[in-house]
Amino acid sequence: MDMTKRPRRLRGNPALRGMVRETRVDKSSLIYPVFVREGSGVVEEIPSLYGQLRYSPDTLCQGLEEVVKAGVPAVLLFGLPAEKDACGSGAWDENGVVQRALRQARAAFPELYLITDVCLCEYTSHGHCGILDGETVDNDKTLEVLSRTALSHVEAGADMVAPSDMMDGRVGAIRRALDGAGRSDVPILSYAVKYASAFYGPFREAADSAPAFGDRRGYQMDPHNRREAIKEAALDVEEGADLLMVKPALSYLDVIRDVSQAFPLPCAAYSVSGEYAMIKAAAAAGLIDEAAVACEAALSVYRAGADILITYYAKELARWMDEGRIG
Repeated sequence: MDMTKRPRRLRGNPALRGMVRETRVDKSSLIYPVFVREGSGVVEEIPSLYGQLRYSPDTLCQGLEEVVKAGVPAVLLFGLPAEKDACGSGAWDENGVVQRALRQARAAFPELYLITDVCLCEYTSHGHCGILDGETVDNDKTLEVLSRTALSHVEAGADMVAPSDMMDGRVGAIRRALDGAGRSDVPILSYAVKYASAFYGPFREAADSAPAFGDRRGYQMDPHNRREAIKEAALDVEEGADLLMVKPALSYLDVIRDVSQAFPLPCAAYSVSGEYAMIKAAAAAGLIDEAAVACEAALSVYRAGADILITYYAKELARWMDEGRIG
C-alpha cells in the first residue's frame, strides 16, 4: 500500500486547517429576515419561531440596532398589514406597513442594506400570492400589482427588491417598471427557484400568510423536480434578475449547486423557518449543541455553492464567526 499520500498531514493543527480550508464564509454574506406588523409599540414574540420577534414600524429600529451591532449588513423585510382585501392593495400603499418601516429604517440606519420581499400573500384576504380568477391565481393580472408593489418599496427607501410570488414573467415586469421610473440602479434578487415546501409552516404563522383554501403548488415548484430549477433560473436571468435565490436551503443543496454552477450571477439560499425551528426544538430538548448544528447547517449551504445566506440565525452566526466556530 502506497503511504506517500497522507491527507491527514493537512489536518495537523488549527492554523494549517484554516489555511487550506476550501469553503470560507464571513458576515458580509448574511441577510436577516425581519417581520413588521401594523400598529404601534409592538415588540412581540413569534410562537412558531422561538427567539424571533415582530415589530411595528415605530419599534423596528430597536431590532435593527441589534442587527447592525452584530455586523449583519442586510435585512429582508416582510409586512403584516392590519387589513387585507382580495387584491392585496396594502402591498403597494405608500403608507403601508413596509413602506413606513423602510422610511424609519433608512433614516436611522443609512448604512444598513434594505431588501423587501415582494409578494401578495400577506396582503390578500385569501392568502394566495396573486390576483384570483375564481380559485386560480391569474398570472398576468398579478404582474401589474407586483410591479406597483416593488416600485412603492423602492420609492420608500428599499435598496433591493426580492419577488417571491413565482409568477411567470414577474422579474421582467418589475425590471421594466423600475427602469421606466428611472430606477435602473435597483437590483432584483429573484426567488428564482422556490419549491412548494412543507418547511414553510412556521413562516406562515409568523407572517399570517397561510392560504384560505387550496395550496400553492400551482405556482411554486414541485419538490420532485431538479432540472426545472435551471429552466426557472434561466428565465429570470433573461428577464433581468441580478441575483438568484434557491428556497428552501437544506433539502435542496443539490439545486443550490446546480444553480450556482450554471449561472454567473450571485446565488442566495434561504434557510427557511422550518429548518430554523427544527434546530431550535432539538436544542430545547437537549438533543444537540445548537451552535454546532446551526453552524454546520449553514456551512453546508455555503459548501453547496451559495454566496449569500438568508437565515433567522444571521445574528448568532455573525457572533459565532467572531468566535471562530464558523468561518
